[in-house]
Amino acid sequence: MCVACNHTIHRASHHFGWNRDFAPVLTARPGETIHFECTDSSAGQLGEGSTVESVRNLDFSRINPVTGPVFIEGAEPGDAVKVTIRKFVPSGIGWTANIPGFGLLADQFPEPAIHVWKYDASALTPALYGPGGRVPLKPFAGTIGLAPAEPGLHSIVPPRRVGGNLDIRDISEGVTLYLPVEVPGALFSIGDTHAAQGDGEVCGTAIESRMNVEATLELVKDARLASPRFTTPGPVTRHLDAAGYEVTTGIGPDLMTGAREALQRMVDLLAAEHGLNPVDAYMLCSVCGDLRISEIVDMPNWVVSFYFPRIVFS
Repeated sequence: MCVACNHTIHRASHHFGWNRDFAPVLTARPGETIHFECTDSSAGQLGEGSTVESVRNLDFSRINPVTGPVFIEGAEPGDAVKVTIRKFVPSGIGWTANIPGFGLLADQFPEPAIHVWKYDASALTPALYGPGGRVPLKPFAGTIGLAPAEPGLHSIVPPRRVGGNLDIRDISEGVTLYLPVEVPGALFSIGDTHAAQGDGEVCGTAIESRMNVEATLELVKDARLASPRFTTPGPVTRHLDAAGYEVTTGIGPDLMTGAREALQRMVDLLAAEHGLNPVDAYMLCSVCGDLRISEIVDMPNWVVSFYFPRIVFS
């Protein structure tokens, strides 16, 4: 329990998808801090004891529940909600899965796979993965956003102008996020908490992990934001940088093809150098490797790089 919080929203108060007509579970004044209890992105379908069959039988109608929504007094279209992430309270259990039909290399990995993680919820020491792998942790919320102006129910899967399933691993503790308001009251929700993720979340899942989140919600009147923006309080890759990186590239006229090729070459490298099954290398890339656009001006070819932190196997 957060002694400095004004409110608590329990994880039973969640919803699937976005809808401007969802009834708020809480009305908050600007400046109040809320303790959100969040479930994992499978809504508890996957976790300790899960198997490949659990992935195969996943109910996609229950994917990415978000806790909320919160009606913020005074919020009007054209304003921005200023979200300050105060704290994450992790559970110590997580999972990463290869879900058939999902992910950057879905055509190459058509069979389900899963890795269940156990980690120190207090110390957040690197989590074990396979023979010798240790993944540094950095909790964050993958889905965080407001209700869109368009009426009706909208899928939780794609990110939107008002936020949503952004999966930006740097929206972590201490970060300030600004979200454009499209409906009265804003209707803020948060969930899809992760213990770690690489930029790109390339297999489609990170270390998906149930957590509680403490966040302060404020208003910036007449901000007129075109899309979300955020400010970090310091470096964002310090937990990964210490031992350097292995980097593979994809080069050509199409960024998506370049991204796939850079990732595939890293999967091949990790499998060859560390004896990993390719699908395990693929899932490991998703939780700690970063896709980067290295060059996008020297037409007709662009360069996409995949950075894998050497600290994982050091």
